[in-house]
Amino acid sequence: MHNIVLYPGTFDPITKGHLNIIQRAAGLFTEVIVAVGVSSSKTALFGLEQRVALAEQALEHLENVSVTGYEGLTVDLALECGANIILRGLRTGSDFEYEYQLNWMNQQMAPELETIFLAPSQDVTGISSTLVKEIARYGGDYEPFVSPGVAQALEDAFA
Repeated sequence: MHNIVLYPGTFDPITKGHLNIIQRAAGLFTEVIVAVGVSSSKTALFGLEQRVALAEQALEHLENVSVTGYEGLTVDLALECGANIILRGLRTGSDFEYEYQLNWMNQQMAPELETIFLAPSQDVTGISSTLVKEIARYGGDYEPFVSPGVAQALEDAFA
């Protein structure tokens, strides 16, 4: 079966936690589309184009992974792209509560789409974009949590 998975998020910025999920998904699915989105409930540090570029740079070594930017409903993008699966990462119990509710809504709008949850590996499970930005903002060492391109972008943003 040809499974195309859509992995949506704001990726502001993309972290090693995200990369872990994406690399593992690339081994499980025929095609992985990383969907860098605009969220009406979040104020992004990086613009959409820069977040897409940073994700592309970090993922260029994965042949079956592509990156796209979008604004709007994830289910609409999934259907447009021909995806049959939405992939969501889970780090904590509170993530599960939110993602479960989101999954229910997505099922109501597009019942033909499946949602799969994947937890990151233990060595990256505590990484979040929010924490990485906070560390960078106050001059801490954020480099272990992001790719070199993202580290440079954070340095430039908080210089």
